[in-house]
Amino acid sequence: MVAIKKRLGDLLVESAIISEDQLQEALREQRKSKQKLGDLLITQGYITEQQLIEVLEFQLGIPHVSLFKYQIDPAIAQIIPESIARRYQVIPFYKDGDRLMVAMTDPLDYFAIEELRMSTGFRIEPAISSKDELQRALARFYGLQDSMSKMMVDLSTPEEIGELEITDEDAPVVRLVNQMIEQAIQLRASDIHVDPGENGVTIRYRIDGVLRKERTIPKQMQGYIIARLKIMSQLNIAERRLPQDGRMKFQADFKVVDIRVSSLPTVHGEKIVMRLLDLSTGLKAISHLGFNNHNLEMFKEMIERPYGILLITGPTGSGKSTTLYSALSHLNDEERNIITVEDPVEYQLEGINQVQVNPNIGMTFAAGLRSILRQDPNIVMVGEIRDSETAEIAIRASLTGHLVLSTLHTNDSISSIIRFRDMGVESYLIASSLIGVVAQRLVRRVCNDCKQQVAPTGQEAVFLKSRGAHPEVLYRGKGCGSCNRTGYRGRVAIHEVLFINNEIRELINSSASLNELREAAAKQGMIQLMDDGIDKVIQGITTLQEVLRETVAT
Repeated sequence: MVAIKKRLGDLLVESAIISEDQLQEALREQRKSKQKLGDLLITQGYITEQQLIEVLEFQLGIPHVSLFKYQIDPAIAQIIPESIARRYQVIPFYKDGDRLMVAMTDPLDYFAIEELRMSTGFRIEPAISSKDELQRALARFYGLQDSMSKMMVDLSTPEEIGELEITDEDAPVVRLVNQMIEQAIQLRASDIHVDPGENGVTIRYRIDGVLRKERTIPKQMQGYIIARLKIMSQLNIAERRLPQDGRMKFQADFKVVDIRVSSLPTVHGEKIVMRLLDLSTGLKAISHLGFNNHNLEMFKEMIERPYGILLITGPTGSGKSTTLYSALSHLNDEERNIITVEDPVEYQLEGINQVQVNPNIGMTFAAGLRSILRQDPNIVMVGEIRDSETAEIAIRASLTGHLVLSTLHTNDSISSIIRFRDMGVESYLIASSLIGVVAQRLVRRVCNDCKQQVAPTGQEAVFLKSRGAHPEVLYRGKGCGSCNRTGYRGRVAIHEVLFINNEIRELINSSASLNELREAAAKQGMIQLMDDGIDKVIQGITTLQEVLRETVAT
């Protein structure tokens, strides 16, 4: 235990990492939010988690432990009860006589250390661990395994498990499903896949755009887990032959997460995919969407036009909805009537009228859009233009004094013009209405906690030179506990912004080819997706491998 009890804020000020004013502002906010000071300072961007670890390690001599390097004995992990471990965010990792070393996110939490001493009878020696590493360890040692063991005992009995077993909050299957979702939230997963196989059920999480296997669950648990998920998302548990879509809200760690649920019958049973939307994070300002300065100015100019149509394009999962919602939030004020038609409504925005598509009763994008135009809107957002009817109505709406925002699935910005033509929209209508197109992709960020400079390889140097870049160093993550040894943590968007000027408008009107349009866009200074990505590679935000993975086909 640390002999001199110092407060974290004083240590950070003494180390010149934050100013006294920043500390006082954080303390005022802490009194309102009741968050721990360290978490609050990290959230506000005053410090990084790595700076916090270094201060505690070097100023107070508290050791830093990388939990992923430790083979923790499950018997040691069980010394501290799960309820206490989760309450104080701690896990024991080493025992020597009456000495118990405990990894903590806040090793200055003396009340927690004292309670651990009282409940275990050991002399507690704290070590500091990153929040992500600790939560992964908690999930691994306390979470699913206990519920799985209890569930296997129940399944071994000859009696059938009734409805109570999948609705009672204390039932093992309920705990198992809850912990599966909680773990996904802690790992910042965007999707959970429940994949039935011939001999087991695989649970996979999509983190930073990449799917990874988390664990395999015995086959006999499959029906109970699927039934529980279907009850939570208000699906018909008796229907196993047809796909179904549902929705639920889930609260974990004081955060409300909206979860879209999709079931799909397969030869080995129903596959469930859950899309997680963290409602507590709020919407990003358009200045935080990853646009470079040039593209940001053009994007602002386009969304502030009084009428016309603006398209956001890219494949599924490229952040189009986030960009659209941020634009709507930027435009939202009491002088504008903003109406959206979406499938589904992902984020509910105060002051904006949002309409949910329901094809079963005839509420399609086209039908919804027609009705919206009778509601005196200033700005209309159409979740996706999927057919010629919706495209035609959207374009005609933009020509009658409305700003229309929508999305398309195309590889780049220029292809959107060709797609409209393929849908049967006349060239003169496209030329008259289109303001611009934003194409985007999401690439993984280099982990800040293990980022290091490296020299470009021969192939990288040759490729970058061919794109006009000559960096002496690049950046990669070597892998650490914060990023689960991937070298990446979080994602950032790369963009291609096509502004429709008079020259491009005339080319569209004359049904110019794709290559002619590309040449005109390059002449006006449009930054291609790959080149925007390369700029972010040189800045150390991402890696060339990530950019090529997302743009090589464009």
